[in-house]
Amino acid sequence: MVGPFSVKELKDLTNLELLDLSANSYNGSIPVREITSLRKLKALDLSDNEFSGSMDLQGICKLKNMQELDLSYNKLVGQFPLCLTSLTELRVLDLSSNQLTGEIPSALGNLESLEYLSLLDNDFEGFFSFGWLVKLSELKVLKLGSKSNSFQVDSKSSWKPKFRLNVIVLRSCNLEIVPRFLLQQKGLNYVDLSDNKISGNFPCWLLANNTELEVLLLKNNILTSFQLPESAHDLVALDVSVNEFNHMFPENIGLILPHLRYMNISKNGFQGNLPSSLGNMSGIKSLDVSHNSFQGKLPRSLVKGCYNLAYLKLSHNKLSGEVFPESAELYDLRWLYMDNNQFTGNIGQGLQNLTFLHILDISNNNLTGVIPSWVGELPRLYAILLSNNSLEGEIPTSLFNKTFLLLLDLSANSLSGGLPPHVDSTRPVILLLQDNHLSGDIPDTFLGHVSILDLRNNRLSGNIPEFINTQSISVLLLRGNNLTGRIPRQLCGLRNIQLLDLANNRLNGSIPSCLSNTSFALGKEDDGFDGYGFIYGTISDYYDDVDIYFKPLLELAPLSSQIVVATQTKVEFATKHRYDAYMTRGILKYLFGLDLSENELSGEIPIELGGLLKIQALNLSHNNLSGGIPESFSGLNNVESLDLSFNRLQGRIPSRLADLSSLAVFNVSYNNLSGAIPLGRQFNTFDTQSYLGNPLLCGKPTDISCNGNTIQAPDNVARDEESTIDMVSFYWSFAAAYVTVLLGVLASLSFDSPWSRFWFYTVDAFIHKARNLLW
Repeated sequence: MVGPFSVKELKDLTNLELLDLSANSYNGSIPVREITSLRKLKALDLSDNEFSGSMDLQGICKLKNMQELDLSYNKLVGQFPLCLTSLTELRVLDLSSNQLTGEIPSALGNLESLEYLSLLDNDFEGFFSFGWLVKLSELKVLKLGSKSNSFQVDSKSSWKPKFRLNVIVLRSCNLEIVPRFLLQQKGLNYVDLSDNKISGNFPCWLLANNTELEVLLLKNNILTSFQLPESAHDLVALDVSVNEFNHMFPENIGLILPHLRYMNISKNGFQGNLPSSLGNMSGIKSLDVSHNSFQGKLPRSLVKGCYNLAYLKLSHNKLSGEVFPESAELYDLRWLYMDNNQFTGNIGQGLQNLTFLHILDISNNNLTGVIPSWVGELPRLYAILLSNNSLEGEIPTSLFNKTFLLLLDLSANSLSGGLPPHVDSTRPVILLLQDNHLSGDIPDTFLGHVSILDLRNNRLSGNIPEFINTQSISVLLLRGNNLTGRIPRQLCGLRNIQLLDLANNRLNGSIPSCLSNTSFALGKEDDGFDGYGFIYGTISDYYDDVDIYFKPLLELAPLSSQIVVATQTKVEFATKHRYDAYMTRGILKYLFGLDLSENELSGEIPIELGGLLKIQALNLSHNNLSGGIPESFSGLNNVESLDLSFNRLQGRIPSRLADLSSLAVFNVSYNNLSGAIPLGRQFNTFDTQSYLGNPLLCGKPTDISCNGNTIQAPDNVARDEESTIDMVSFYWSFAAAYVTVLLGVLASLSFDSPWSRFWFYTVDAFIHKARNLLW
């Protein structure tokens, strides 16, 4: 709590009419007793704090002069306080963004002075009827919505309201149609009907009936036909993303809605070319047409006429042609997404004028040629994504010398040449350079300012360097190169490492026991993924949010809205026999894995690896490791995938491995293991594929009995003892049979018989022939 409440501090403020404690870090219960002493209080704002507990407002409900009450953005629980309906002077009531449950009472209709009502983002259930509000003739702002799927707002009843709304927000209300009473509303300037089940035609009549409408949000519905009004409109913001439009996009959009500053039509099925009339929207700042079926070239009018654009997202379409072959007049463009299209040719010179560019994403296209060095000279560029193209040549050193670089993704191209000695960014960088033709050594200073380094599947050679300054690295992936030599002990100093993949190289020597000193054992979770794996920014003032909010003393003030833009990256790592991609802001933050497979490592597995407490995936397969499976592996409590196959391991499988409750994949196939296979817990789920190529293993799931009859093992200890006895018996039986056969042969040779004479004659002839060959 920032500052404690006390009656002593408030008791003398008997004439106080306004108390604003919003946007602090107050927690605990609402100080109802202290507030109740303020008999003349008219406006109370406790919003944007951390108040919790039950919303018991009996004391506050006694303040009959209360006109404004804002408890939004807290953690209050319980049902709607029914006593609030007795505050007949109340003009502003905001209980949004709490955890309220139950039904909204019909007694809300008693608050006839209400002008602003917001109950958004709670867990209300049941039915709500607009008819309850028939007496609220002063209502101007109405916001309803619930996180519960069982909240239902009646949208079909026909009634004529007395109020004249400016703002209506009905998010997640299970609406199937646009509420009919809106047909009588002529003064709307903000309409949000997102996250419902509204189907059919786009309600262009809302624009025709409300000439002052500035914001229309219909995101995440099931609309199928997008239609525009016949005459031009001054709409500022339009969002119809995540619907089911699958036809040609209107060619005249820029003529009918020339004043748009924000338009999002993403995640639909719009077809055809992008309209050239988009160039009429000279004031547009944010345009998202991603995840549609647009094709053809970018309209020249777009790159020449929309000179206020700051955010342009064209991703996941079928757009083609060259990438900005001529100078673009998008001088304020900061976020440019052109990925997953069919763009061809070189990276155009037109991008060179975009000096404010922050993020450039042209990945997953058909680009050819080299990467121009001037890309790295764009002064504000901090995320460059050019992966999955056909780019060739060397990587310009200018890309590594950017002071504010955060993300460089050049993976899956045909880039060649070596790596620079270091990265000059002042902040930890994500470098994704895998699946290219890079060659040469890895510089020992290369990890100085790198948080994620992916160099998989290149042609790098030499030893793994004794890296200098490894404090930033969280993910180091070197799989699929030609690296040789031993695993350097300097890797044991990786105190922030989460994923280390050295597989499919030619590394030799033993596994360093000091790997137990890394964060695999310490369990340190790197927080860098929040800051650098999820690169974000904000677009402010793209449209004035006319979501009018009643400030204290009932002053009206517009709020500016912010749109968060972000770029996540994916990191691939093999776990559970699958090669999965993990998002940098998702599960990757909690994933710890070590892969040393497909090398030439030898020696015994260090028992210290059993101390890797946080490890979830450990792969040592396809090496020349010998000795036994360490008993200490029973301490890998978080391991989900353990692969020791294709080595020279011998001895028993430690029975205590059956206690690893998280183990989902276990593979020890093609070793020299013997004895009884442990049973219990996860081991009961493993099939024969986990144990192939170990003929001396017995017990389930194999068909080999451990005692010659049936397998009876009440617990792991008993099975281990039986295994030991069986092996001793086997050795004694084998020795006795060998001695018996040998004595029988010697005895038969001691008698004079045709068989014995033939035997001695053959031996004598062999000796004579061998002597002639040697001399």
